[in-house]
Amino acid sequence: MYLHASVLLLALLVTVVYGEFVRHQLGLSQLSGYLIGFGFVVSLLGSVLLHELGHALTARRYHIGVRGITLELLGGYTEMDRDAPNPRVDLLVSLAGPAVSAVLGVAATAATIALPDRTVLNQLAFQLAVSNVIVAVFNLLPGLPLDGGRALRAAVWAVTRDRHVGTEVAGWIGRAVAAGTAVAVTLLVVGGVLAPLALPLMLLVALTLWRGAGQSIRVARVSRRFPLIDLTRLAQPLLPVPSGTPLAEAQRRRDAQSPGTALTVTDSAGRPLAVVDPVAAAAVPAERRPWLAVDAVARSLSGLPTMPVDLDGERVMETVQTHPAAQYVVTAGENVVGILHIADLAQLLEPRRNPKPHGS
Repeated sequence: MYLHASVLLLALLVTVVYGEFVRHQLGLSQLSGYLIGFGFVVSLLGSVLLHELGHALTARRYHIGVRGITLELLGGYTEMDRDAPNPRVDLLVSLAGPAVSAVLGVAATAATIALPDRTVLNQLAFQLAVSNVIVAVFNLLPGLPLDGGRALRAAVWAVTRDRHVGTEVAGWIGRAVAAGTAVAVTLLVVGGVLAPLALPLMLLVALTLWRGAGQSIRVARVSRRFPLIDLTRLAQPLLPVPSGTPLAEAQRRRDAQSPGTALTVTDSAGRPLAVVDPVAAAAVPAERRPWLAVDAVARSLSGLPTMPVDLDGERVMETVQTHPAAQYVVTAGENVVGILHIADLAQLLEPRRNPKPHGS
């Protein structure tokens, strides 16, 4: 479990606001009110953690690995190592969190009714009931990145048999939910139903939802292009140059013999040792290139992640996510057959967002 730094802001805000509220309700000292407010923060974070554990344990029940749970200002999220294998599992994992929050809300409501009125425990139980019911209901709204959006994605996926369509539909509805949230909260504050202090926090929630929905739409569009990934065509073939070759001479040979190849530094026996980093090479002033050896702007092949040339698109993206790098060594058996530049992969997946650079 990870605690984002923004949790400190949440702790301070809730401690002060709820501490002042309960102090006036029960006639307590300021210190006592703040201590109770902090206790409510701990209970609230515990509720969010249980909500995320609902997702995590359900995912593991279906053999989906969980990398971690992060608690932050606006709630939490569970990071999984892969997507659900089918719509049914996606639906069950999505609804597990709200189900836990609903159970906690019902239990806290029962405790509120059972406990004596206008006591500290009664107030804490009431606030926990309200918080968990709100979390459960709000998360069930049908738009990504909310749990209800994931459930909607699963439903559309089941009907269309296309996960990407489900993600895009739920992403666009998520943007509508974000806009509706901002409008609704603004009207409630103007109408005096909500305190003005709620406005900036809820607008931050709406902005986070909008950005999360946009990210989901982008991911769907990118994922749809995974089948286009073919390392035999995408990886640059090798152009070997001996160690100590001036950079200008190496670039001249490449431009004359094989434009679009990856300059590879070799030892005296012709074995590849390193690959020239095009970004580092482009940063060298033209007048220095005749005097600078390619070794100075090359990266050792042993330090780069590798990919078999026959990997499909999804496996390539898994490797990129697991081992982020600017370059990857593409192999066929024990032989190095090419170099994949992450910029070329990005240009393939998002041609409009990453226009192909000219020259270097």
